[in-house]
Amino acid sequence: MLEIIRDNPEVVSQAVSILQERERTQQAQAAQAALATHHDALFNQPHGPMLGNPDGDVTVVEFFDYNCGYCRRTSGVIQQLLEGDRQVRVVLREWPILGEGSRFAARASLAAQQQDRYQEFHRALMGLPDQATEANVLGAARTLGLDVEQLRRDMAAPDVDAHLARSDQLARALGLRGTPAFVVGNTLVPGFTSLERLQELVQQARAEGLR
Repeated sequence: MLEIIRDNPEVVSQAVSILQERERTQQAQAAQAALATHHDALFNQPHGPMLGNPDGDVTVVEFFDYNCGYCRRTSGVIQQLLEGDRQVRVVLREWPILGEGSRFAARASLAAQQQDRYQEFHRALMGLPDQATEANVLGAARTLGLDVEQLRRDMAAPDVDAHLARSDQLARALGLRGTPAFVVGNTLVPGFTSLERLQELVQQARAEGLR
């Protein structure tokens, strides 16, 4: 066997390629199964954060972290998508995986819903010049005029715990390895995604009648 490998080194490369392709196929199949199993939980979160048209005909689900640089870049892409298509609804899944600052920011933004200021606060946190920390997250809240004491109380609410736990469960079920990640129709797209690609996926979902 060693002589065969020595005399035909390309065999090893071919075997690795075959295994990698098999793994990609298995991952894609597992993701599709998870999308079908968790469809309702992904696309319908009545009390969760949302952008765009709440009655839109196509939904984009985004998993994100406030301390993820690509998520911050994606924030502008999402804004462009919504400005160009008034029939898109974006369901936001807070998935803080990059440390304590991420977790604090996620809890604070979800708590801001109780003051009807989620969207403004979300944009402010996405626009932070530095990594999110307790200090600059609360500073952003004060700048926007939020009641910081109420915000702190609401951060410990069961609904906040439930959202974060559910997001983590869904992300793991889908096999996500990082943020951002998107679900549009029956398509899972991990990583930073261009405006053109999102528009293409929205049109595809719309053509297929997938909300």
